Amino acid sequence: MSSKSPDESTTPRDSQTESATETMNLVEAVRHALHTEMARNERVMVLGEDVAENGGVFRATAGLLESFGGERVVDTPLAESGIVGTAIGLAMTEMRPVAELQFMGFAYPAFDQLVSHAARMRSRSHGQYTVPMVVRAPYGGGIRAPEHHSESKEAFFVHEPGLKVVVPSTPADAKGLLIASIRDPDPVVFLEPKLVYRAFREDVPTDAYGTPLGEASIRREGSDVTVYTWGAMVHPTLIAADNVADEDGIDVEVVDLRTLSPLDVETVVDSFEKTGRAVIVHEAPKTAGLGAEIAATIQEEALLHQEAPISRVAGYDVPMPLHELEDYYLPQALRIQEGIREAVSF
Repeated sequence: MSSKSPDESTTPRDSQTESATETMNLVEAVRHALHTEMARNERVMVLGEDVAENGGVFRATAGLLESFGGERVVDTPLAESGIVGTAIGLAMTEMRPVAELQFMGFAYPAFDQLVSHAARMRSRSHGQYTVPMVVRAPYGGGIRAPEHHSESKEAFFVHEPGLKVVVPSTPADAKGLLIASIRDPDPVVFLEPKLVYRAFREDVPTDAYGTPLGEASIRREGSDVTVYTWGAMVHPTLIAADNVADEDGIDVEVVDLRTLSPLDVETVVDSFEKTGRAVIVHEAPKTAGLGAEIAATIQEEALLHQEAPISRVAGYDVPMPLHELEDYYLPQALRIQEGIREAVSF
């Protein structure tokens, strides 16, 4: 099997080209991306628990069975290792599977399939085989879900060479990044912040555009301090940035990483060289989280521009607590504001 195919290309939307739009929330944008790619390429299929008749636990796959039939929208047993293992086999036989795990906390049984097989196949076969598949999983807290439903363990997957890790924060990015992930020649772990699934709506282009993987987005321009974040934490960070601008006159730049692996080092470093201060915000536990890797990268690449210690505003080193303690665990705008003020006042 060739390691190359026409599906590998992304087709970034030309900013000069007018495109029709439709107002969507994030989960609707995910569904639109799946429908778009399944209509465009008959090798794209979805599989997972309850993805067919029930349309998935969050209804991200609703309507796909009626549009594409039971051979391309497949309900599976409750067996995450089997779902991902099956997707690997399909991907190596020229299909483009999109596997849905109902929650990130259920990914652990499939971890061996991802790191021992999917991530290694290109190097193991000296480039003869690739594994063009996507594993979608809702992740993160904030919706009062039970245990194992609110995990934020993106660092597990970022640590594994051979896996790409993508986290959208907006509906438009969710569609473009998912299309790019489906077309990617290598395995992609696509983590969807379920706190944002239905939090807001925005205009999403209806054409089949791909948002390139590995490129961060500057959500807010600023000159005093850079805050790096991703997923659901982008939104309290933007609130915090506006608050400290109004109350303290601090000009905050907010970088939404969007792809955690490969990391957009150029944008990370360029922004730090501009502001000289950095705060990293993530909801995963602080110890050995991705914030540590970003801080180390900045130290290696831009030490001479540093004006203050790099700080992290993160989840605590405990399992995600249930219900009433969730809001205390997750970085909220007030905690982020404190981190920004400490960095600037050093």
